[in-house]
Amino acid sequence: MHIPLLRLAYFWDEAGYYVPAARDLWLSGSLIPHSTPSNAHPPLVMAYLALCWKLAGFAPVVTRTAMLLVASFSLLGVFRLAQRVANFEVALASTLCTALYPVLFAQSSLAHVDLAAAGLTFWGWHSYVGGKRKSAALWFALAALAKETALLIPLALWGWEWLCPLLKNKLGDSPCPPIRSFWMLAPCLPLALWYLYHYQQTGFVFGNPEFFHYNVQGTLQPLRIVLALGLRLWQSFGYLNLFVLTLAMLFALWHEPLQDAEGERPRIALRVQFAFLAVGTVYLLAMAMIGGAVLARYMLPIVPLFIIVAISTLRRRVRAWRAIVATVVLAFVAALLINLPYGFSPEDNLAYRDYVELHQRASGFLEARYPMARVLTAWPASDELTRPYLGYVTRPMRVLRIEDFTAEQVMNAATVGSNFDVALVFSTKYEPAHPRFARWRRWQQWKSRFFGYHRDLPPQASARILGGHLVYTEFRRGQWVAIVEMEPIHDASLGHQTAGMGLDH
Repeated sequence: MHIPLLRLAYFWDEAGYYVPAARDLWLSGSLIPHSTPSNAHPPLVMAYLALCWKLAGFAPVVTRTAMLLVASFSLLGVFRLAQRVANFEVALASTLCTALYPVLFAQSSLAHVDLAAAGLTFWGWHSYVGGKRKSAALWFALAALAKETALLIPLALWGWEWLCPLLKNKLGDSPCPPIRSFWMLAPCLPLALWYLYHYQQTGFVFGNPEFFHYNVQGTLQPLRIVLALGLRLWQSFGYLNLFVLTLAMLFALWHEPLQDAEGERPRIALRVQFAFLAVGTVYLLAMAMIGGAVLARYMLPIVPLFIIVAISTLRRRVRAWRAIVATVVLAFVAALLINLPYGFSPEDNLAYRDYVELHQRASGFLEARYPMARVLTAWPASDELTRPYLGYVTRPMRVLRIEDFTAEQVMNAATVGSNFDVALVFSTKYEPAHPRFARWRRWQQWKSRFFGYHRDLPPQASARILGGHLVYTEFRRGQWVAIVEMEPIHDASLGHQTAGMGLDH
């Protein structure tokens, strides 16, 4: 199913950080990127990509195939975990639902670190539930070296091991795990060593100051935490048709457990379910407090745990559970292919393919018709036009960058119109035709204040403000891209060829 996606150019955060960081490692052997500011993410996934490029060549198809291998290994971890805590049927159904959950499916071929970190935690869970603390600590340490937030899981399990004896009466005959705090704290050591190395090389621990402020210092506001927690709960139990599975599980809980020839159908051991709950609670609260962008991919370590519990509940209590699972699968496929009537990140379903194809065609038009022009645009198109290895242009173009395409930014750019020849404007987010909650002004204000929400000017309005005219426009399923020409380009290009060669690229 990913074959049509394997040759897509790099998208958004791939282009902005992960691919440049891995490429720096591939070319120079440096764990600290130099072509992009370091955000202190541990280097495990970037080192893996650099190794794959060294073996097979630097190309999007190599990158995406390498990430699909990671996704396959992660899904195998989901299957093995579900099989250990439940049975083969639950494992098969849980893995199928997880694989087709739109967020995980889309992330499966993208060069991000979140799915790799989640997959390693599933293998850590598999060892932990089996009583293999040393093996679990190793998996969790690797997960933390893929992404630092994965450390929350062994820390939460360490806390759960101390809390479990207090709930002994509620667990019945399901024994608590023995308290062996050292092994669940062990994953802290390699991550601490990485941060020490990063500090020695860069002078700061948790990424560059701008990154740290955006993801930590700027998020610790009470109202924002409450709102972010609501969004995280939605992403964990309702987002992109996940609510179909949640409602089905709640429906199943109204029914008594089914009886088979062997007796009552078993449930996942309560100590395991409580461990899942403890980790999920800690992770939800932490993700509500940190992370400037409230992205659904950050929740990948816990959503499959919920899917496993929900599928086990359905099998235990509903005879037609297979039909319900099939309905859930169809709902996930629909959310993968169809943009739903509320805002979401394009990286959470196949909308990211629309974005890449729109930008590839616009960039090709721009390069062919205006090769010497200076282009006004915003990130990530600014990187797409200046870094040919991202897959959008064949040689760097000159770019003047603005923050976004709000009325304020476009009007500011218009005051220096002589400094650019054309503008590449585009939708920086998916906008449904008839968005829900659009009339709730308070929610719109909160989104703008806490989550960086803004409205992009439509291409016609941008062209009028900039004083140019549209020469290229393309729309696709709630996203668009356009090119605005400021003046006859042959005049501008001649001037820049002679007088503009010293401009900073």
